[in-house]
Amino acid sequence: MKNKTAKDIMTTDVIIANKDDSIVNVAKLLIKEKIGGMPVVDENKKVVGIISETDIMKKEKYVEAPKAINILEGLLFLDNFKQMEQDIKRIAAYKVKDLMSTEIVKVHQDDTFDDVANIMIKKSINRVPVVDHTNTLRGIICRYDIIKAMYNE
Repeated sequence: MKNKTAKDIMTTDVIIANKDDSIVNVAKLLIKEKIGGMPVVDENKKVVGIISETDIMKKEKYVEAPKAINILEGLLFLDNFKQMEQDIKRIAAYKVKDLMSTEIVKVHQDDTFDDVANIMIKKSINRVPVVDHTNTLRGIICRYDIIKAMYNE
């Protein structure tokens, strides 16, 4: 492991999101690709954040139907429909930029394997974007990549 760098173990075919992508589309992509998160990049492939299943789950709010009582075969609503309608619209309108984590840990493509693995363990993170000196995305390293590099020689 001593000679390996981030560049040697990273996945280069990175699934990415853009800030203006809808959360619905990103969630579907996470499911389809069976991944837990992805880097968010700008138009120049500069890393600006990470969006993960945890980010989406934290922000998802249960929409509660208005309370009602049944009187003579009719419903009398005790709450305002507007709140429920606003909750539904807000959740449906979320964009990646609304939920992504912006304080992210990145590694450089020349960082050593040991440095990358230690950062991921100490920070308790599942994935790190790999960037070059201009902050341009070059790859991603997930815990799977670390295990693969350790045991698949």
